[in-house]
Amino acid sequence: MSWQDFLARHRAGDVVEGVVVKQVPFGSFVETDGFTGLAFEQSWPVGTRVSVRILEIDADRQRFSLTQA
Repeated sequence: MSWQDFLARHRAGDVVEGVVVKQVPFGSFVETDGFTGLAFEQSWPVGTRVSVRILEIDADRQRFSLTQA
C-alpha cells in the first residue's frame, strides 16, 4: 500500500488493528497497513496486536499519531 492509498483509506478517528513493532520511553510504535504510527504514553510489548484510534495524520511528513481504542 502506498502512502496515498493509506490517506485515501484512513481518517482521524478511525479505529485500526496493528502490531507493536517498537517500544520507546514515550510510547509504542504500531504498524498498520505497512506504515508505522506512534501511540504516545502507551506501553505494549513488541509483537502485541492492538486496536488503536488514529488521532491525527500529518500527510506532508507521512506520520500519524495513535491512542488506545
